[in-house]
Amino acid sequence: MRCAPLSALALAVALAGCASLPTPVMPADENDPATYADPSPIESPPLEPVEPPLPAPTETPVRPPDPPTQTASASQSATPAPVIVVAPPPAPPTEDEQMIALLADLQRFGNMQAEELKRELASALTTFSRQRTDINRVRLAVLYTLARQSPQDDQRALQLFENVSKNAAQNSPIRHLAAVLQTQVIERQRAVHDEQQKADAAIQKLEALRAMERSLLRDRVRSGGGGGSSGSGGSGR
Repeated sequence: MRCAPLSALALAVALAGCASLPTPVMPADENDPATYADPSPIESPPLEPVEPPLPAPTETPVRPPDPPTQTASASQSATPAPVIVVAPPPAPPTEDEQMIALLADLQRFGNMQAEELKRELASALTTFSRQRTDINRVRLAVLYTLARQSPQDDQRALQLFENVSKNAAQNSPIRHLAAVLQTQVIERQRAVHDEQQKADAAIQKLEALRAMERSLLRDRVRSGGGGGSSGSGGSGR
């Protein structure tokens, strides 16, 4: 019975001695990767939601200027292009300006010869075919009355004056001028007609006198011719 407690005591002493001895440190194996691993776990921070980046503002790409093709023209390409200024069309002449030009033309027409009037008439006809204005009507009508290449020219002029009097404004200067010129042409036609009538009457009187003279001559010839024949006949016997 004493052996059992002794064996138990010896076992306890042995266990205590084993517990007090230091644990031997084994040399690290260079080929073992687990030796260099950090045994303490690394705590990673908690994952947070990541907001998407804002879109970058879009910009219109600026195209760089084309490089000059030749070195000699580099200075020319740097010179800005000249600015071409287009002048506005001239304003059309006013009615007063047109009237002044027309009066100057009428004065000039009065000093022209027949050939010059023919050329001016042809030019006025061409202008009137392009622009049928009252100013051109009056100009053409006056040239008709001055040139008078045919007996119908005065009638053509009167027709043009009549159109201006109907179409122009009531107080328009061109209308008053056309009315005055129309009256002059009518007065001239009346004077020419009266002179023609007088000339015709004078011609008729002259023809009547000539007819009377021829009748008297015939009577004299008849009367003188009969007496002479009878006397000659008596003397012959």
